[in-house]
Amino acid sequence: MRTWLSDQVGKRLGTFGLIAPSIAQCAVGAALAWIVAVHLLGHTHPLFAPISVMICVGVGAGRRLRRVAELVVGVSLGVGIGDLLVSWIGSGPWQMALVIALAMTLAGLLNSGELFVSQVGSSAVLVAMLVPGEDVGGLDRMADALTGGVIGIAAVALLPASPLTIAGKHLSGVLDAFSTVLEQAAEAIEKGDMDLAAEALEGGRRTQTAVEEFEAALENSKEIIMISPLRRHHRARLTRYETAAVPVDLALRNARVLVRRTLAALGEASPPPAALAELLREVSEAALLLQLELGAGREPMLARQALLAVAARERPKNLGFSANVIIAQLRSIAVDLLEATGMDHDAASAALTPLNEPSEESTRG
Repeated sequence: MRTWLSDQVGKRLGTFGLIAPSIAQCAVGAALAWIVAVHLLGHTHPLFAPISVMICVGVGAGRRLRRVAELVVGVSLGVGIGDLLVSWIGSGPWQMALVIALAMTLAGLLNSGELFVSQVGSSAVLVAMLVPGEDVGGLDRMADALTGGVIGIAAVALLPASPLTIAGKHLSGVLDAFSTVLEQAAEAIEKGDMDLAAEALEGGRRTQTAVEEFEAALENSKEIIMISPLRRHHRARLTRYETAAVPVDLALRNARVLVRRTLAALGEASPPPAALAELLREVSEAALLLQLELGAGREPMLARQALLAVAARERPKNLGFSANVIIAQLRSIAVDLLEATGMDHDAASAALTPLNEPSEESTRG
């Protein structure tokens, strides 16, 4: 129980470490937007200035900069349309319905993006129902929204999260999942345990979510470097994560095929030999080396050497069909991970031990 609780606390603290910069950006940016709107623009109640900051910063994680800009424009447009209509027809349930319909219709004609349209509608609602009043004009509210948007983007630039931390944490999740799948498959082969192989297969099928989260984190990291001069020096190290992204995804896909064949092989008359388990573990350890070296900002030479050693290894003899497929997938995984270390595809493929049996199916097709 204590171990489980410690793990959960550790995960929560790790997650908080990723969102802490966004919290600081929201807090500082909202306060600064309020100060600018009150003291520079002369607005008495600039509600939309801090709201716009929080919208921009809140979607900044894992979103493209273009979508942040759409939100800023959406807030401004929704505020302007809502205020104009309320000044004509007043406030109330039917007025709110009409404001929403007209604002979202106009937004849909200008930009069909779902986020943009919904933001225009929600901003119009705030004007129609929460902040009706004759002392504040629509242009003032639009100025507040634009002020908050600009300050929100500036907060991301001047109080940036670490792009390497974001990308590294998510890649670690992918490679941890990959390593676990191979470790379970290796143990299943050693024990002849079909249930364990089925568990590994189920775990492998859940890994695509981690891959998609890593891809989103990588896009976010690239955006931070693009808009923040304080993080430009991280560009070279982030390139290594970009290099690894597609090959690691392919390695995971091949690992899922490998585990499916492991499950099938354990049901055959001639189960796969224990020597296969050793190969799986070597690849699993190489993936963890890749994770550590990228996290330390080093060229992943140790991981490459470990994978080259696996690629040069002679394959076991007299294997059944499913075991041969396992070897084929393991060869593909070795090539994928070698590419993740920075090798080109031809060089990685050339490192493989030549096949003696021409009938063996292609590992890359």
